[in-house]
Amino acid sequence: MANLISLLQDYGVLIVFIVVLVEQMGAPIPAYPVLIVSGALAVDGGGTSLAGVLAISLAACMLADFFWFRAGRHYGKRILKLLCRISLSPDYCVSQTEDNFRKWGPKSLIVAKFIPGFNTIGPPLAGAMGTRVSVFFSYSALGGLLWSLTGISIGAYFHANVDDVLDMLATMGSTALSVLGALLALFVLFKYVERRRFQRAMRTERISVDQLKGLLADGHEPILIDARSATAQQMEPPVPGALLLNGDPLRIIDALPRDRHIVVYCSCPNDVTAATVAKQLQQHGYTLAKPLHGGLEAWNTAFADERTVVVAEQIPAEAR
Repeated sequence: MANLISLLQDYGVLIVFIVVLVEQMGAPIPAYPVLIVSGALAVDGGGTSLAGVLAISLAACMLADFFWFRAGRHYGKRILKLLCRISLSPDYCVSQTEDNFRKWGPKSLIVAKFIPGFNTIGPPLAGAMGTRVSVFFSYSALGGLLWSLTGISIGAYFHANVDDVLDMLATMGSTALSVLGALLALFVLFKYVERRRFQRAMRTERISVDQLKGLLADGHEPILIDARSATAQQMEPPVPGALLLNGDPLRIIDALPRDRHIVVYCSCPNDVTAATVAKQLQQHGYTLAKPLHGGLEAWNTAFADERTVVVAEQIPAEAR
């Protein structure tokens, strides 16, 4: 910690800029301790002014956000899947972010940086959704300002106590680093165990696109259900003829024929949303309900050169 203080005193805003930028780009590096210490040093006269720290932190936030915004605008859903693959909670990374964005729209960027996962996924999602640049910059700047100001203000307010804590950690030396490393390892282990438990709960038989093609070829006319969020449906259109679930499986339960094959698809990692809906349908007696392995991407790949439309005329109107 003594080295951190020396670095901030010698290089000031450069250290703040680099750490905040790297964290906002998605690296698991906590930037708040740097902001807190910078705020404390600014009050004690041993570092850059409060306004300078705030300005450079905001600049780093905006640079990272604009990078991901442009990536989302150009690459859309692909960049979201890439970010979720490196997330500690990839199974519901995209779906949670889409739900938040659907509720609040671009305004959600104001609080995105305070929500783990959403802070990195929010900007590219805004780009993929076609948010205007001016609107994005307004809410992103406000969010970055609020996030940076909170950390710096904590350091400024508790500057005397921050000195005591830093002195204690400096005295502990390598012991403090070992404790922090152990806590990080425990957190990663917890997320891994949580994910494995979640995957076991969602374990159910899936149907492949080849099997689905076989059902269509044999004239079974399976019912397709789009389990994606409304936000995801705006980014990528649903399969023609598919029922749009819009987050409420109970809305269609008892309205569907129980003797028809039901195929549920989504676009989230590991088909999590589709598997959840399929299990709910199975629990209500729809034994032929299965999630589509690979989701919408698998469907689009398999039927890219075909004009297959799932006929829905036999589905009751109240289920549509």
